[in-house]
Amino acid sequence: MGSRMKAANGTMTLAEMKEFAGFPASTQRYIRRALDIGLDRQDALALWSRDVVEAASIRAQARLYDRLPNIRMLTPNDGGLEGVETIMGPLLTLSAFDLGQGRLTTFAAYRFLYERLIGAEIRPWLPAAFCAAAALPHLHPDLRRKLLQSISEAAATASGWSNRQPGFFPNWVEKVEAAAMPH
Repeated sequence: MGSRMKAANGTMTLAEMKEFAGFPASTQRYIRRALDIGLDRQDALALWSRDVVEAASIRAQARLYDRLPNIRMLTPNDGGLEGVETIMGPLLTLSAFDLGQGRLTTFAAYRFLYERLIGAEIRPWLPAAFCAAAALPHLHPDLRRKLLQSISEAAATASGWSNRQPGFFPNWVEKVEAAAMPH
């Protein structure tokens, strides 16, 4: 039975890698940057900042992501109304910031990031937070339309969610020049 579990975990991790590979390069970059900030993996400012505008965005993201430990702790174990006030405010604020950056342009990319930032427990809350954040007036109407059209009926109306934690956490990869690679 142990080898079947390993095969299933490997298959799921491979599916996560394929999903990530299907995102545009700018989305992949943003997800890796967000994970570095949110999971405190590396100095995101030193690694990801290409100019003063991006540096300011990373600092703002880091300030907002300071809420992540609290969100992880407050995530309700069920989808009951008791948890709405405690989880939705902070989750909506984070979601509005991330969607406002213009790099997470689909529900799939948003879900991929937030499952890793917060954990599998957040899945039941993601469709509501995404739709609420995607409908906020600070987003350009074209972006709002694109975001809201990206969530499938199945994702919006799911009757249950997996509690399996993500297995693939994309990370920074140094570029290697083709001439430097062994033949």
